[in-house]
Amino acid sequence: NVQPPEKPLQSEEWNRLRENFQLPEIFEELMLNSMIRCNSPIDVAKSLLTHVAKRNGDIAYSVLVKYLTLCVQQGQVSEIRDVYDIMKARFKILEIGAYNLFIKGLSNSDQWRMAVTLLEEAKKIMIPSRTSYESCIKAASCHQEMKLAFELYHEMLTKDVVPTLDVLQSFFDFSKGMKGAELQKELFGILLYLRENQIYPHETFMRSIKLWFESIPGRNWRGHLTNIKDSGQCPVCNHQLEDSNLTEEEYNNLSERIIRDVIHGTDTFRKTSPQEFEAFQTFVENRLPFDIVIDGLNVSHIKPRRMHCENLLDAINCLAKDNVRLLVLGRKHMMINSSNWKREIMKEMQNKADFFFAENISDDDAFLLYATLRSGKHCKFVTRDFLRDHKACLSDTLTRHLFRKWQRGHQIVLSTSGDGKRIHFLPAFQYDCVVQTTGDTWHIPYKDVFEEKYSYQVPRKWLCIQQK
Repeated sequence: NVQPPEKPLQSEEWNRLRENFQLPEIFEELMLNSMIRCNSPIDVAKSLLTHVAKRNGDIAYSVLVKYLTLCVQQGQVSEIRDVYDIMKARFKILEIGAYNLFIKGLSNSDQWRMAVTLLEEAKKIMIPSRTSYESCIKAASCHQEMKLAFELYHEMLTKDVVPTLDVLQSFFDFSKGMKGAELQKELFGILLYLRENQIYPHETFMRSIKLWFESIPGRNWRGHLTNIKDSGQCPVCNHQLEDSNLTEEEYNNLSERIIRDVIHGTDTFRKTSPQEFEAFQTFVENRLPFDIVIDGLNVSHIKPRRMHCENLLDAINCLAKDNVRLLVLGRKHMMINSSNWKREIMKEMQNKADFFFAENISDDDAFLLYATLRSGKHCKFVTRDFLRDHKACLSDTLTRHLFRKWQRGHQIVLSTSGDGKRIHFLPAFQYDCVVQTTGDTWHIPYKDVFEEKYSYQVPRKWLCIQQK
């Protein structure tokens, strides 16, 4: 850990420091790391670079990148330009880290167009990073160049670079009060992107959307925060939200595709054997239909400080009402009497539900999907997983959309009470919990806080926007 000097040094002073250092060959890099950490004045770093250039005749790529990091950190635009000129003259190709730094440093300045040029340059040799795209998008939006910002956004999507909520929010923030049918269409497109990908904006993003709608000149949109009734009716505009049920045809198509692509596709048998899955299919076919299929292992971990079998018993007792037929997917180790799996509790559960015990390395999701889909449209399932992998196996957008819609309408969400003593279930919704529009209304579900991870838990809060 080297302490950087407070003022620029002459070559002989740098030499002395270097000679007294245990590992002189990495002295410059460690010194620059320290300068970045301490945010040292740029002329101190520059005096080190001058010394290295004098001593070696040139400056190593890694040293220049560290100096560049310090320049970007401090917004030293003319220095960033100088480093770019030096590096372009010296090295045939720059790697992604350097491009990221140049683009980040220039996009926040009056030289932002150069950042866009560098993005173009980077594209010739790689797919630029999300950060680089988003720096340029924000720079363009900030300077009211919305056409360019949207071009870059669409390019990101075609290259499968997933935008952050932060950049999506910035589109609404920078477009406030602006006219134009094309711009409006683009922003509606972002809302439909949220719908397509089951993304729930957090509260600050939701407020940006609301303010943008209300700022559209001459359009007279009004937004209200609300909770949708269980029936699916919006209390603000009385509009009935989309039903979460699939049509018979949609359900059959989805069911066929999942059983073909996901379950019999390559992805199932990585974690289970074909023999075991065949045995499971026979087991299910002989006992159809079930009303609720439970991922036993997943549910058994809901309260960490209790025996697993007690958690599972609570869940079964909660669900085993009105003669519903339950199937619990278990693991073979549950049948061995242990501190977490008591034999007498297992017996009690087996009187209330059918159990299938898979090998300890099996993948529950494929079993869960198969049993639920084969039981018919009414059958629900319980897991705290998001089933994200399986969505990825469905190759076309329509089937993925249907899968998510089916999931939203069939996944029963398990949670514990505030004191952690009781388990309760949030039943699957009758209405579809995604962004939706009728043209003169928009309904947008939102979460209180930002979540980086996608969540299977659908929000209870909505923004209703209507045109007066």
